[in-house]
Amino acid sequence: MGPHPAVAAIRLAVRRVLHDVLTEHQTDTETTSPPAPAPLVLVACSGGADSMALASALAFESRKLAVRAGGITVDHGLQDGSAQRAAEVAGRMSALGLDPVEAVAVTVGREGGPEAAARDARYAALDEAAERRGATAVLLGHTRDDQAETVLLGLARGSGIRSLSGMAAVSGAAGRYRRPFLELDRQTVRKACVAQELAVWDDPHNADPAYTRSRLRHEGLPALEKALGKGVVEALARTAQLSRDDADALDSWAADAESAVRDEAGRLECAKLFGLPPAVRRRILRRAMIAEGAPAGSLFARHIEEVDRLITGWRGQGAINLPGRVEARRQGGRLVIRQG
Repeated sequence: MGPHPAVAAIRLAVRRVLHDVLTEHQTDTETTSPPAPAPLVLVACSGGADSMALASALAFESRKLAVRAGGITVDHGLQDGSAQRAAEVAGRMSALGLDPVEAVAVTVGREGGPEAAARDARYAALDEAAERRGATAVLLGHTRDDQAETVLLGLARGSGIRSLSGMAAVSGAAGRYRRPFLELDRQTVRKACVAQELAVWDDPHNADPAYTRSRLRHEGLPALEKALGKGVVEALARTAQLSRDDADALDSWAADAESAVRDEAGRLECAKLFGLPPAVRRRILRRAMIAEGAPAGSLFARHIEEVDRLITGWRGQGAINLPGRVEARRQGGRLVIRQG
């Protein structure tokens, strides 16, 4: 008798990702002498159902492949007893057969709000651990439901199709982060935990209405499903993929068009920019702002729209101040973006 269908589903999802990692590793090390060791894949585990299911699937599948499998849990220090809980999660990963396993404590700042600050601290810790351990990939337990929530949050921000494209299956430096469960719903993943009798911990922050994503999960999405039917999560996840494809195409178009709208000295020509579709032109402007030192995370749609008006609504207005002490101004038919 085979495994429970939910267990089979999570293992298949992880197996596909591990095969990708192995293929990339073999390509990168074909000329290495002596042969490189088996790649190390880490799972980021909070102890919740999604990440514990991911840890169990990684432990199971890695035994059948030339992959070393380890785990890391991040202690955000935001709740009493968090250090003890992180140690328990590390112990559970070790019991699954993962090695190396470690718990890392971080200090969460305040920039961008509590959710963003915790996320920034967590990814910084994961990056550091991956670098220190020489890990090829870090697996994250985001599900299709998480993707749907991310799309709705992007929609609420009104920040364009890149925001609506949600989370990528592969992201980070050199494709470090992998999300095997993006096409699986949360219910399937939780059923896999029950079937394997995995001990899981439900973070009270996930049910705390003070957090935007928690309100969306417990109030927003259920209300949408009641009004529109049970296919909302699947539809939003599909929207994410379609938006990602469109955003990738427009980014590629902008990268190709950029050289054609610059003069011999490399300055942006307003007349040529004016002739481009707005979606392409604004991408070129954003790339130029970032290249001059504007922090990508601080550039919002309103900044880009203001600079865009120097091209499409020119009435002699002055310089536009941008994050990172960068300014944009129109001079002699050229758009000049530079750090002040």
